[in-house]
Amino acid sequence: MKFGGTSVGEADCIRRVADIVEPHHAAGDEVALVVSACSGVTDQIIAMADEVAASKKQPPVETFLQALRTRHTRLLAEVAPDHVEEVAADIDDRLNRLQNILTAVYTLKELTPRSRDYIVSFGERLSAPIVSAALRQRGISSVALDGAEAGIITTANHGDARALPASESSIRSRVVPLLTGSVPVIMGFVGATEQGVTTTLGRSGSDYSAAIIGAGIDADEVWIWTDVDGVMTSDPRIITDARVLDDISYLEVMELSYFGARVLHPRSVEPAMQKDIPIRVRNTFRPECPGTIILRREHMEKRVVKAIALIEKVALVNINGAQMIGRPGVARTIFEALAEREVNVMMISQGSSEANISIIIDESHQDAAMCALTPIVKQGIVREVTYDRDVAAVAVVGAGMAGTPGTGGRIFSALGQAGINVMMISQGSSEVNVSFVVKGGDGKRALQVLHDEFHLSENSDD
Repeated sequence: MKFGGTSVGEADCIRRVADIVEPHHAAGDEVALVVSACSGVTDQIIAMADEVAASKKQPPVETFLQALRTRHTRLLAEVAPDHVEEVAADIDDRLNRLQNILTAVYTLKELTPRSRDYIVSFGERLSAPIVSAALRQRGISSVALDGAEAGIITTANHGDARALPASESSIRSRVVPLLTGSVPVIMGFVGATEQGVTTTLGRSGSDYSAAIIGAGIDADEVWIWTDVDGVMTSDPRIITDARVLDDISYLEVMELSYFGARVLHPRSVEPAMQKDIPIRVRNTFRPECPGTIILRREHMEKRVVKAIALIEKVALVNINGAQMIGRPGVARTIFEALAEREVNVMMISQGSSEANISIIIDESHQDAAMCALTPIVKQGIVREVTYDRDVAAVAVVGAGMAGTPGTGGRIFSALGQAGINVMMISQGSSEVNVSFVVKGGDGKRALQVLHDEFHLSENSDD
């Protein structure tokens, strides 16, 4: 079971976590927990690290650390009054280590990726001992482990590390023995290289940690406890009648999450997918809701389209020129140049004439992309590069689209009848996702039009 930041952010939330775990433990289930930092703490730590690195005068580190100490010791006293002395000493020790590294960063005026990872890991280092103590307060044997102690071995790609295959046997040897009669509480988001250097796992890192741990212990299921009822047919902030999906496939949820839906990061699915372990997404605050189960089987209902996602704040980049036609290596030159500037390409479309390549990138990468592509224009490899920031990308996802004639026709006919112009289309050979680009002002309307067209708010499969 993985519990996110909002699920451990306050004392009543942590007590709710214990309420969820306690009956499973009493029933003899072997349970391992993965927990995030308390809500907001990681962002606060990152902001302080950046301030320390850039500040010319002494930043308010002690005030910041005291605020962290006050918050976490208050939570501890409320959820585990019988364990305050032992755990508070542990919290103080960790905060002292955090103070030492922040002082070193200020002195050196240098915040390296390696030191940043170590600093950022302290959110989980503070929350996990409190959750573990809350379980012990209920009479449940529990121990808190960081990612390295749990056996998560990663690459040295700081800020975005990946688990190595060696993690599986390491986790099995370290975590499985604890499951008999005990509930280990593992710090999410954090791992370590083979040399023991702390790393963090990037966006949705705690979800990724849970999948890694689940695969390592051969879990029957991985449960992601969050603050939503499950995976939804669309963003409920835009589509008021969006519905929670009972089930969805690994492939479908990866497509949805790539397009910004409030579900798992694609990387979080892979370890469980490799072991064919079901993942459940459930709401900590509404545990009576069954949530959504994610399985390998790709089509479990008659519905052709399962969900629709929208990405705003993106830019459409058009790369044009007759020079590109029949010239080997042009695409490689373009994408290598973008990669060197760390520009992530979300979508690609190329005309059969080879005279145009269109890509979608994050709006914040626009300047870097233009800097990367300008030399290619000067070299005569392409004629011009233009961009449009007033766009939105929409992804229509459903395994039922594969091999079903007419789905594309329904999508674009519905958009046409609504007067929405499509600027770019992209579809992979899996046919699980049809993505397209519209003007920014049409994005939310396109979402609603297609949600209605495929009757996604209805529980029926008809």
